[in-house]
Amino acid sequence: MASDSNVTIPSKIKAWVYAERGNPVDVLKLDSDVRVPEIKEDQVLVKVVAAALNPIDFKRALGSFKDTDSPPPIVPGYDVAGVVVKIGDQVKKFKVGDEVYGDIIEKAGDHPKQHGTVAEYTAVEERLLALKPKNLSFVEAASLPLAIETAYEGLERAGFSPGKSILVLGGAGGVGSLLIQLAKEVFGASRVAATSSTGKLDLLKSLGADLAIDYTKENFEDLSEKFDVVYDAVGQSERAVRAVKEGGSVVAIAGAATPPAVRFTLTSTGSVLEKLNPFLESQKIKPLIDPKGTFPFSQALEAFSYLQTGRVIGKIVIHPIP
Repeated sequence: MASDSNVTIPSKIKAWVYAERGNPVDVLKLDSDVRVPEIKEDQVLVKVVAAALNPIDFKRALGSFKDTDSPPPIVPGYDVAGVVVKIGDQVKKFKVGDEVYGDIIEKAGDHPKQHGTVAEYTAVEERLLALKPKNLSFVEAASLPLAIETAYEGLERAGFSPGKSILVLGGAGGVGSLLIQLAKEVFGASRVAATSSTGKLDLLKSLGADLAIDYTKENFEDLSEKFDVVYDAVGQSERAVRAVKEGGSVVAIAGAATPPAVRFTLTSTGSVLEKLNPFLESQKIKPLIDPKGTFPFSQALEAFSYLQTGRVIGKIVIHPIP
């Protein structure tokens, strides 16, 4: 294993862990005696600077996919931004000292790692990581991977291409806020519509939405305008399918998918982040972090509690981590 003689890696680290499934606020415990993860030959060890939470973290803890999950004890967290402190023998892309970010769980619901990112150190395959954009803080970088990859790969799955129109359900959320920007800046959408509650409509427009729909006042499926693609980030696919043009596509990432909607599940890959880094560095795409959404490591329970309200604007990030 290649390592840097200047970096001292402790044998025991701090991490938030649950030994049994349940509501994270009840089952998560801070453990100061966790073994630092061993790295395999294709992995790097990352000193975690910031870790973002996603709805899948609490769904996982609650046992939503326990049949395909790894057994507890589990350290939650998919998203990381941090510094490489050790590399496996086969690692080519990174060296010790590199600032990286990524979603460390390759298949979101299929035997995800037991040791996630809400910890001082985490081990991750190099193919799941990319170099952190230089202009982004670790907090901003940590907020992106799972959400931006879900948005990008979902648009690809839908066959989205220049000149098409899109309706985003849940435009102020972690995935939705990036979808609006990606559709416009990367995919060349002719028209972007998005839904949110009353107080978030201006935010949708600032992200690039041409039409901001207040779901508390109107039903998007009753609009005369129909869309080439509907991306459902909230779990309303039976309504979403009524807003799509004949022959268009509906992608759902939450809830059951009503045909012709297709349920999309992310496969994490650093190559998507590498592709999008220029858009992040030129600030054509900006991360969105909830104004109340940065929690220190000691307040992970409060972070989970806020995540579960479903009222988060953009993302929640845990930082600093000791």
